[in-house]
Amino acid sequence: MSSRVLSFGINDRWLPKSVLCLRDYSLDKFIRDVIAGITVGLVALPLAMAFSIASGLTPQAGIYCAMVTGFLISALGGSKTQIGGPTGAFVVVVAGIVAVHGVDGLFMCTVMAGILLVILGVTGMGSAVKFIPRPVVLGFTNGIAVLIASTQIKDFFGLHLQKVPGEFWLRMKALAAASPTWSLQATLVAVATVVVMLVCRAVSGRIPGPIVAMLGATVAAYFLKLSVETVGTRFGGIPSGLPHLAIPRWHASLVHGLLGPAFTVAMLGAIESLMSAVVSDRISNDHHNPNVELIGPGVANIVSPMFGGLPATGAIARTATNIRAGAQSPVAGMIHALTLLCVLLFAAPLASYIPMAALAGILMVVAYNMGEWREIPQLLKLTKTDISVWLVTFALTGLRISRWRLRRA
Repeated sequence: MSSRVLSFGINDRWLPKSVLCLRDYSLDKFIRDVIAGITVGLVALPLAMAFSIASGLTPQAGIYCAMVTGFLISALGGSKTQIGGPTGAFVVVVAGIVAVHGVDGLFMCTVMAGILLVILGVTGMGSAVKFIPRPVVLGFTNGIAVLIASTQIKDFFGLHLQKVPGEFWLRMKALAAASPTWSLQATLVAVATVVVMLVCRAVSGRIPGPIVAMLGATVAAYFLKLSVETVGTRFGGIPSGLPHLAIPRWHASLVHGLLGPAFTVAMLGAIESLMSAVVSDRISNDHHNPNVELIGPGVANIVSPMFGGLPATGAIARTATNIRAGAQSPVAGMIHALTLLCVLLFAAPLASYIPMAALAGILMVVAYNMGEWREIPQLLKLTKTDISVWLVTFALTGLRISRWRLRRA
Protein backbone atom coordinates (compact mmCIF):
# COMPACT_ATOMS: atom_id res chain seq x y z
CA MET A 1 0.00 0.00 0.00
CA SER A 2 2.80 2.41 0.97
CA SER A 3 4.69 1.69 -2.24
CA ARG A 4 1.53 2.46 -4.23
CA VAL A 5 1.14 5.80 -2.45
CA LEU A 6 4.79 6.54 -3.04
CA SER A 7 4.40 5.64 -6.71
CA PHE A 8 1.45 7.96 -7.10
CA GLY A 9 3.36 10.71 -5.30
CA ILE A 10 6.30 10.44 -7.70
CA ASN A 11 4.03 10.33 -10.73
CA ASP A 12 1.73 13.11 -9.61
CA ARG A 13 4.66 15.37 -8.82
CA TRP A 14 5.11 16.24 -12.51
CA LEU A 15 1.59 15.76 -13.85
CA PRO A 16 -0.34 18.85 -14.98
CA LYS A 17 -3.39 19.74 -12.93
CA SER A 18 -5.58 19.12 -15.98
CA VAL A 19 -4.67 15.42 -15.91
CA LEU A 20 -5.21 15.11 -12.16
CA CYS A 21 -8.62 16.81 -12.35
CA LEU A 22 -9.84 14.41 -15.03
CA ARG A 23 -9.73 11.53 -12.54
CA ASP A 24 -13.02 12.62 -10.98
CA TYR A 25 -14.40 14.76 -13.79
CA SER A 26 -18.14 14.79 -14.51
CA LEU A 27 -20.72 16.26 -16.86
CA ASP A 28 -21.82 18.74 -14.20
CA LYS A 29 -18.25 20.02 -13.82
CA PHE A 30 -17.91 20.27 -17.59
CA ILE A 31 -21.05 22.42 -17.88
CA ARG A 32 -19.74 24.74 -15.16
CA ASP A 33 -16.36 24.92 -16.89
CA VAL A 34 -18.01 25.84 -20.20
CA ILE A 35 -19.96 28.70 -18.58
CA ALA A 36 -16.87 29.97 -16.74
CA GLY A 37 -14.65 29.61 -19.80
CA ILE A 38 -16.97 31.61 -22.05
CA THR A 39 -17.32 34.30 -19.39
CA VAL A 40 -13.61 34.77 -18.82
CA GLY A 41 -12.95 34.49 -22.55
CA LEU A 42 -15.15 37.53 -23.18
CA VAL A 43 -13.42 39.38 -20.34
CA ALA A 44 -10.01 38.50 -21.77
CA LEU A 45 -10.83 39.86 -25.24
CA PRO A 46 -10.62 43.63 -24.55
CA LEU A 47 -7.74 43.15 -22.11
CA ALA A 48 -5.68 41.16 -24.61
CA MET A 49 -6.14 43.81 -27.30
CA ALA A 50 -5.40 46.67 -24.90
CA PHE A 51 -2.24 45.05 -23.55
CA SER A 52 -0.97 44.37 -27.06
CA ILE A 53 -1.63 47.89 -28.33
CA ALA A 54 0.00 49.41 -25.25
CA SER A 55 3.03 47.18 -25.90
CA GLY A 56 3.47 48.64 -29.38
CA LEU A 57 2.00 45.68 -31.28
CA THR A 58 -1.22 45.02 -33.18
CA PRO A 59 -4.43 44.12 -31.30
CA GLN A 60 -4.57 40.68 -32.88
CA ALA A 61 -1.16 39.81 -31.39
CA GLY A 62 -2.74 40.03 -27.94
CA ILE A 63 -5.67 37.83 -28.96
CA TYR A 64 -3.32 35.25 -30.49
CA CYS A 65 -1.28 35.27 -27.29
CA ALA A 66 -4.30 34.89 -25.01
CA MET A 67 -5.69 32.10 -27.18
CA VAL A 68 -2.51 30.02 -27.53
CA THR A 69 -0.92 30.58 -24.13
CA GLY A 70 -4.27 30.49 -22.35
CA PHE A 71 -4.87 26.98 -23.64
CA LEU A 72 -1.33 25.72 -22.92
CA ILE A 73 -1.06 27.24 -19.43
CA SER A 74 -4.34 25.60 -18.43
CA ALA A 75 -3.44 22.29 -20.08
CA LEU A 76 0.13 22.03 -18.78
CA GLY A 77 0.17 24.14 -15.60
CA GLY A 78 -0.08 23.16 -11.96
CA SER A 79 -3.12 25.21 -10.90
CA LYS A 80 -6.76 24.12 -11.14
CA THR A 81 -8.32 27.44 -12.15
CA GLN A 82 -5.39 29.54 -13.40
CA ILE A 83 -6.04 31.66 -16.51
CA GLY A 84 -2.99 32.60 -18.56
CA GLY A 85 -2.35 35.26 -21.15
CA PRO A 86 -0.80 38.71 -21.63
CA THR A 87 -0.87 40.86 -18.50
CA GLY A 88 -0.38 44.49 -17.57
CA ALA A 89 2.92 43.77 -15.84
CA PHE A 90 4.49 42.92 -19.21
CA VAL A 91 3.25 45.98 -21.10
CA VAL A 92 6.08 48.42 -20.47
CA VAL A 93 8.75 45.69 -20.51
CA VAL A 94 7.55 44.41 -23.89
CA ALA A 95 7.30 47.95 -25.27
CA GLY A 96 10.90 48.57 -24.23
CA ILE A 97 12.12 45.38 -25.90
CA VAL A 98 10.25 46.15 -29.13
CA ALA A 99 11.63 49.71 -29.19
CA VAL A 100 15.22 48.51 -28.87
CA HIS A 101 15.29 45.11 -30.60
CA GLY A 102 12.20 45.10 -32.81
CA VAL A 103 9.47 42.45 -33.04
CA ASP A 104 11.97 39.72 -33.95
CA GLY A 105 13.89 40.57 -30.79
CA LEU A 106 10.68 40.33 -28.75
CA PHE A 107 9.94 36.88 -30.16
CA MET A 108 13.48 35.73 -29.38
CA CYS A 109 13.25 37.17 -25.87
CA THR A 110 9.93 35.42 -25.26
CA VAL A 111 11.35 32.05 -26.31
CA MET A 112 14.43 32.58 -24.12
CA ALA A 113 12.22 33.51 -21.17
CA GLY A 114 10.09 30.42 -21.78
CA ILE A 115 13.17 28.20 -21.70
CA LEU A 116 14.27 29.84 -18.43
CA LEU A 117 10.83 29.21 -16.91
CA VAL A 118 10.96 25.53 -17.88
CA ILE A 119 14.42 25.25 -16.32
CA LEU A 120 13.17 26.91 -13.12
CA GLY A 121 10.31 24.43 -12.95
CA VAL A 122 12.32 21.30 -13.76
CA THR A 123 15.04 22.18 -11.23
CA GLY A 124 12.46 22.71 -8.47
CA MET A 125 12.92 26.47 -8.19
CA GLY A 126 9.19 27.12 -8.26
CA SER A 127 9.07 26.92 -4.48
CA ALA A 128 11.98 29.37 -4.12
CA VAL A 129 10.63 32.20 -6.30
CA LYS A 130 7.97 33.03 -3.71
CA PHE A 131 10.68 34.09 -1.25
CA ILE A 132 11.45 37.25 -3.23
CA PRO A 133 10.89 40.13 -0.74
CA ARG A 134 7.43 41.67 -0.87
CA PRO A 135 8.80 45.28 -1.02
CA VAL A 136 10.62 44.36 -4.25
CA VAL A 137 7.47 42.90 -5.83
CA LEU A 138 5.32 45.82 -4.68
CA GLY A 139 7.84 48.43 -5.86
CA PHE A 140 8.01 46.80 -9.27
CA THR A 141 4.22 46.58 -9.69
CA ASN A 142 3.81 50.20 -8.50
CA GLY A 143 6.35 51.38 -11.06
CA ILE A 144 4.84 49.37 -13.89
CA ALA A 145 1.34 50.62 -13.01
CA VAL A 146 2.44 54.27 -13.22
CA LEU A 147 4.22 53.66 -16.53
CA ILE A 148 1.21 51.87 -18.02
CA ALA A 149 -1.11 54.69 -17.01
CA SER A 150 1.25 57.26 -18.55
CA THR A 151 1.19 55.42 -21.89
CA GLN A 152 -2.63 55.61 -21.99
CA ILE A 153 -3.01 59.36 -21.43
CA LYS A 154 -2.81 60.10 -25.17
CA ASP A 155 -5.73 57.83 -26.11
CA PHE A 156 -7.66 58.54 -22.91
CA PHE A 157 -7.91 62.23 -23.80
CA GLY A 158 -7.70 61.82 -27.58
CA LEU A 159 -4.54 63.92 -27.85
CA HIS A 160 -2.97 64.55 -31.26
CA LEU A 161 0.62 63.45 -30.86
CA GLN A 162 2.63 61.87 -33.65
CA LYS A 163 5.05 59.98 -31.40
CA VAL A 164 4.95 59.39 -27.66
CA PRO A 165 8.50 59.46 -26.17
CA GLY A 166 9.70 56.32 -24.43
CA GLU A 167 11.32 58.03 -21.44
CA PHE A 168 8.81 58.83 -18.69
CA TRP A 169 9.62 62.50 -18.09
CA LEU A 170 9.95 63.28 -21.80
CA ARG A 171 6.63 61.51 -22.35
CA MET A 172 4.88 63.60 -19.71
CA LYS A 173 6.40 66.79 -21.16
CA ALA A 174 5.20 65.89 -24.67
CA LEU A 175 1.72 65.02 -23.42
CA ALA A 176 1.49 68.32 -21.55
CA ALA A 177 2.52 70.20 -24.69
CA ALA A 178 -0.21 68.39 -26.66
CA SER A 179 -2.91 69.02 -24.05
CA PRO A 180 -4.63 71.77 -26.11
CA THR A 181 -5.51 69.12 -28.72
CA TRP A 182 -7.61 67.02 -26.33
CA SER A 183 -10.91 65.63 -27.56
CA LEU A 184 -14.04 66.00 -25.44
CA GLN A 185 -15.71 63.03 -27.13
CA ALA A 186 -12.75 60.71 -26.61
CA THR A 187 -12.46 61.82 -22.97
CA LEU A 188 -16.16 61.16 -22.35
CA VAL A 189 -15.87 57.68 -23.87
CA ALA A 190 -12.84 56.89 -21.69
CA VAL A 191 -14.41 58.25 -18.51
CA ALA A 192 -17.66 56.40 -19.20
CA THR A 193 -15.66 53.19 -19.68
CA VAL A 194 -14.00 53.61 -16.30
CA VAL A 195 -17.32 54.40 -14.61
CA VAL A 196 -19.05 51.36 -16.12
CA MET A 197 -16.24 49.07 -14.97
CA LEU A 198 -16.38 50.45 -11.43
CA VAL A 199 -20.18 50.15 -11.31
CA CYS A 200 -20.06 46.56 -12.56
CA ARG A 201 -17.58 45.66 -9.86
CA ALA A 202 -19.68 47.37 -7.17
CA VAL A 203 -22.87 45.63 -8.27
CA SER A 204 -21.42 42.12 -8.61
CA GLY A 205 -18.03 40.54 -9.08
CA ARG A 206 -19.64 38.17 -11.56
CA ILE A 207 -20.39 40.92 -14.09
CA PRO A 208 -17.62 41.07 -16.74
CA GLY A 209 -16.89 44.79 -16.44
CA PRO A 210 -14.34 45.11 -19.27
CA ILE A 211 -16.57 43.49 -21.89
CA VAL A 212 -19.67 45.43 -20.75
CA ALA A 213 -17.75 48.71 -20.87
CA MET A 214 -16.16 47.93 -24.22
CA LEU A 215 -19.43 46.90 -25.86
CA GLY A 216 -21.24 49.94 -24.46
CA ALA A 217 -18.53 52.34 -25.68
CA THR A 218 -18.44 50.69 -29.11
CA VAL A 219 -22.21 50.84 -29.58
CA ALA A 220 -22.35 54.45 -28.39
CA ALA A 221 -19.48 55.55 -30.64
CA TYR A 222 -21.01 53.84 -33.67
CA PHE A 223 -24.62 55.00 -33.36
CA LEU A 224 -23.81 58.49 -32.09
CA LYS A 225 -21.24 58.91 -34.89
CA LEU A 226 -18.61 60.07 -32.41
CA SER A 227 -15.42 61.47 -33.88
CA VAL A 228 -13.01 59.18 -32.01
CA GLU A 229 -10.14 56.99 -33.15
CA THR A 230 -10.97 53.28 -33.35
CA VAL A 231 -9.10 50.01 -33.77
CA GLY A 232 -10.08 50.10 -37.44
CA THR A 233 -8.84 53.64 -38.14
CA ARG A 234 -5.49 52.98 -36.46
CA PHE A 235 -4.77 49.36 -37.35
CA GLY A 236 -7.14 48.60 -40.21
CA GLY A 237 -9.12 46.13 -38.11
CA ILE A 238 -8.39 42.58 -37.01
CA PRO A 239 -7.99 39.81 -39.59
CA SER A 240 -10.43 36.93 -39.39
CA GLY A 241 -9.29 33.33 -39.21
CA LEU A 242 -6.54 31.37 -37.51
CA PRO A 243 -3.11 32.86 -36.81
CA HIS A 244 -0.31 31.63 -39.04
CA LEU A 245 2.29 29.28 -37.61
CA ALA A 246 5.82 30.53 -38.29
CA ILE A 247 9.12 29.82 -36.57
CA PRO A 248 10.56 33.14 -35.28
CA ARG A 249 13.72 34.42 -36.92
CA TRP A 250 16.77 33.85 -34.76
CA HIS A 251 19.44 36.56 -34.83
CA ALA A 252 22.58 35.40 -33.01
CA SER A 253 23.77 39.00 -32.72
CA LEU A 254 20.78 39.84 -30.48
CA VAL A 255 21.23 37.02 -27.97
CA HIS A 256 23.67 38.83 -25.69
CA GLY A 257 21.58 42.00 -25.55
CA LEU A 258 18.42 40.00 -24.82
CA LEU A 259 19.78 38.04 -21.86
CA GLY A 260 18.82 40.76 -19.38
CA PRO A 261 15.32 41.37 -20.78
CA ALA A 262 14.71 37.59 -21.05
CA PHE A 263 15.65 37.14 -17.39
CA THR A 264 13.33 40.02 -16.45
CA VAL A 265 10.43 38.54 -18.43
CA ALA A 266 11.05 35.07 -16.96
CA MET A 267 11.22 36.27 -13.35
CA LEU A 268 8.22 38.53 -13.78
CA GLY A 269 6.30 35.67 -15.37
CA ALA A 270 7.30 33.29 -12.59
CA ILE A 271 6.35 35.70 -9.81
CA GLU A 272 3.01 36.65 -11.32
CA SER A 273 2.07 33.05 -12.18
CA LEU A 274 2.81 31.86 -8.66
CA MET A 275 1.06 34.85 -7.07
CA SER A 276 -1.98 34.18 -9.23
CA ALA A 277 -1.88 30.48 -8.33
CA VAL A 278 -1.81 31.37 -4.62
CA VAL A 279 -4.85 33.60 -5.09
CA SER A 280 -6.54 30.77 -6.97
CA ASP A 281 -5.81 28.35 -4.12
CA ARG A 282 -7.17 30.76 -1.54
CA ILE A 283 -10.48 31.27 -3.37
CA SER A 284 -11.04 27.73 -4.64
CA ASN A 285 -9.61 25.89 -1.61
CA ASP A 286 -7.06 24.00 -3.70
CA HIS A 287 -3.27 23.57 -3.70
CA HIS A 288 -1.16 24.24 -6.79
CA ASN A 289 2.10 22.58 -7.80
CA PRO A 290 4.61 25.48 -8.08
CA ASN A 291 7.15 23.68 -10.25
CA VAL A 292 4.60 22.41 -12.78
CA GLU A 293 3.04 25.88 -12.65
CA LEU A 294 6.30 27.28 -14.06
CA ILE A 295 6.69 24.59 -16.69
CA GLY A 296 3.24 25.33 -18.16
CA PRO A 297 3.88 29.05 -18.78
CA GLY A 298 7.40 28.17 -19.91
CA VAL A 299 6.12 25.96 -22.71
CA ALA A 300 3.43 28.53 -23.53
CA ASN A 301 6.01 31.29 -23.94
CA ILE A 302 8.12 29.12 -26.22
CA VAL A 303 5.09 28.48 -28.45
CA SER A 304 3.50 31.96 -28.31
CA PRO A 305 5.95 33.67 -30.75
CA MET A 306 5.28 30.95 -33.32
CA PHE A 307 1.78 32.45 -33.64
CA GLY A 308 2.87 36.08 -33.35
CA GLY A 309 2.01 36.32 -29.65
CA LEU A 310 3.44 38.20 -26.68
CA PRO A 311 4.93 36.89 -23.42
CA ALA A 312 2.30 35.47 -21.09
CA THR A 313 1.83 34.48 -17.48
CA GLY A 314 -0.93 33.76 -14.99
CA ALA A 315 -3.44 36.60 -14.83
CA ILE A 316 -4.76 37.27 -11.32
CA ALA A 317 -7.89 39.24 -12.26
CA ARG A 318 -8.96 36.80 -14.97
CA THR A 319 -8.23 33.85 -12.69
CA ALA A 320 -10.47 35.35 -9.99
CA THR A 321 -13.16 35.97 -12.62
CA ASN A 322 -12.86 32.36 -13.73
CA ILE A 323 -13.39 31.07 -10.20
CA ARG A 324 -16.31 33.40 -9.49
CA ALA A 325 -17.92 32.21 -12.73
CA GLY A 326 -17.89 28.64 -11.40
CA ALA A 327 -14.76 27.04 -12.90
CA GLN A 328 -14.11 23.49 -11.67
CA SER A 329 -10.94 22.51 -13.51
CA PRO A 330 -8.34 23.66 -16.09
CA VAL A 331 -10.89 22.78 -18.77
CA ALA A 332 -12.43 26.22 -18.13
CA GLY A 333 -9.16 27.84 -19.16
CA MET A 334 -9.11 25.81 -22.34
CA ILE A 335 -12.71 26.84 -23.10
CA HIS A 336 -11.64 30.46 -22.53
CA ALA A 337 -9.03 30.00 -25.28
CA LEU A 338 -11.55 28.41 -27.62
CA THR A 339 -13.94 31.32 -26.98
CA LEU A 340 -11.28 33.71 -28.25
CA LEU A 341 -10.79 31.48 -31.27
CA CYS A 342 -14.52 31.73 -32.05
CA VAL A 343 -14.30 35.52 -31.81
CA LEU A 344 -11.47 35.49 -34.34
CA LEU A 345 -13.37 33.23 -36.70
CA PHE A 346 -16.80 34.85 -36.54
CA ALA A 347 -16.66 38.34 -35.05
CA ALA A 348 -13.24 39.82 -35.87
CA PRO A 349 -14.58 42.53 -38.25
CA LEU A 350 -16.71 44.01 -35.44
CA ALA A 351 -13.56 44.79 -33.44
CA SER A 352 -12.77 47.57 -35.93
CA TYR A 353 -15.39 49.76 -34.26
CA ILE A 354 -13.89 49.60 -30.76
CA PRO A 355 -12.79 53.10 -29.68
CA MET A 356 -9.16 53.47 -28.64
CA ALA A 357 -10.38 55.67 -25.77
CA ALA A 358 -12.38 52.74 -24.39
CA LEU A 359 -9.32 50.48 -24.39
CA ALA A 360 -7.34 53.26 -22.70
CA GLY A 361 -10.02 53.50 -20.01
CA ILE A 362 -9.86 49.75 -19.43
CA LEU A 363 -6.09 49.89 -19.08
CA MET A 364 -6.30 52.79 -16.65
CA VAL A 365 -8.43 50.61 -14.35
CA VAL A 366 -6.05 47.68 -14.84
CA ALA A 367 -3.05 49.89 -14.01
CA TYR A 368 -4.68 51.06 -10.80
CA ASN A 369 -5.64 47.54 -9.74
CA MET A 370 -2.23 46.01 -10.44
CA GLY A 371 -0.48 48.74 -8.43
CA GLU A 372 -1.83 47.27 -5.16
CA TRP A 373 -1.78 50.76 -3.64
CA ARG A 374 -3.71 49.63 -0.58
CA GLU A 375 -0.64 47.75 0.62
CA ILE A 376 1.48 50.90 0.82
CA PRO A 377 0.17 52.05 4.26
CA GLN A 378 1.08 48.63 5.66
CA LEU A 379 4.47 48.77 3.95
CA LEU A 380 5.22 52.15 5.53
CA LYS A 381 4.88 50.50 8.96
CA LEU A 382 7.80 48.18 8.21
CA THR A 383 11.49 48.86 8.75
CA LYS A 384 13.35 51.69 7.03
CA THR A 385 15.25 49.06 5.04
CA ASP A 386 12.03 47.60 3.61
CA ILE A 387 10.75 51.07 2.76
CA SER A 388 14.05 51.96 1.06
CA VAL A 389 13.99 48.74 -0.97
CA TRP A 390 10.45 49.55 -2.11
CA LEU A 391 11.32 53.13 -3.10
CA VAL A 392 14.51 52.12 -4.94
CA THR A 393 12.68 49.36 -6.85
CA PHE A 394 9.86 51.77 -7.69
CA ALA A 395 12.30 54.35 -9.07
CA LEU A 396 14.57 51.91 -10.89
CA THR A 397 11.62 50.24 -12.63
CA GLY A 398 10.92 53.39 -14.64
CA LEU A 399 14.59 54.18 -15.22
CA ARG A 400 15.42 50.68 -16.42
CA ILE A 401 12.51 50.49 -18.85
CA SER A 402 13.28 53.97 -20.17
CA ARG A 403 16.89 53.00 -20.77
CA TRP A 404 15.79 50.01 -22.87
CA ARG A 405 13.56 52.24 -24.96
CA LEU A 406 16.05 55.08 -25.40
CA ARG A 407 19.01 52.90 -26.33
CA ARG A 408 17.67 52.45 -29.84
CA ALA A 409 17.16 56.19 -30.32
